[in-house]
Amino acid sequence: MDTLSLILDDMHFDGVVFVSSVNAPPWSWRLATPGLACAHVITQGQAWLMRDDAEPLLLETGDLVVLPNGTPHHIQDRPQSAAIAQELLPHMAQDVVGARVSSSPTDGDSPQACHLISTHARFDVHMAAPLVRALPPVLHVRGLGEAPPPWLAVGLQFLALEVMQRRPAQQAILNRIGDILFMECIRDHVETVAEGSGNWLAALKDRALSTALALIHRDPQHNWTVPDLAREACLSRSAFADRFTQTLGEPPLTYLTRHRMRLAARQLAHSALSVGKVADQVGYASEAAFSQAFKREYGVSPSVWRLRQTDAAVAARAQQHLVPHTGPHLGPGPLSAAA
Repeated sequence: MDTLSLILDDMHFDGVVFVSSVNAPPWSWRLATPGLACAHVITQGQAWLMRDDAEPLLLETGDLVVLPNGTPHHIQDRPQSAAIAQELLPHMAQDVVGARVSSSPTDGDSPQACHLISTHARFDVHMAAPLVRALPPVLHVRGLGEAPPPWLAVGLQFLALEVMQRRPAQQAILNRIGDILFMECIRDHVETVAEGSGNWLAALKDRALSTALALIHRDPQHNWTVPDLAREACLSRSAFADRFTQTLGEPPLTYLTRHRMRLAARQLAHSALSVGKVADQVGYASEAAFSQAFKREYGVSPSVWRLRQTDAAVAARAQQHLVPHTGPHLGPGPLSAAA
């Protein structure tokens, strides 16, 4: 069973937005996307990624950098750029997918120009929480050097072609490109995690724990017990429980309960199913027992949680209409934005 695939499927990516920019020094963009993974690709030139309390990170041609938590940051021509930072997020609104921005009409003619593709991706932040917490703040995949990953070169070529012009099914294709690039970054990172490191991702490299995780994610409503999972993992009950707790930071049934609660939270937020039906779908025969477990995890009852999520979604849609941007521009020409 491919455990990482099951976990990534649970994250439910549901939208990727790209914007390309051509930037001549001095230039600086600011981006913060809490709850959204964001990324930058350098297709030509170089740039610096700047974060509070972190060393500047040099990005060169072909590099891909992913910030799984959408950490606030600047991307600019040099660490001490003379440019006043501009907000990049307004250019990444859904209705300007594939737009281009530039710092001046002649940016592309400058030998020092940086050609940049920036993106953010939405996914279920509750379902993704264990994975995102285990990832570093920045995933940096180098496109140059002795052995750049082949998937990066192919993926970036495909991405560059796709964002050049508006075409039918563009959003669907961009979603899948974004999914693939993000998943490849995670897969590369998982391969570098050492067993016994205490990182949650180390469980994916442990055959016994990976088997147990796959069973939980594939069939969360099943009445799993520690002996059941231990038997499937080919370990004794005590050995399995100890290894699971040490590696993942919580006992097996606690992990199962939290996973069920995340699934329930998604159903409550995105479906009209009754609380009792949601309880049944995540493995609870009793609505009262489910409500107690949900309140322990989220601090409020399922019905209150649903109401709050509905109110938040309405407020977010209203705010989206108020975000100023320079207007849709979907053709191959630049959208002027003085940097």
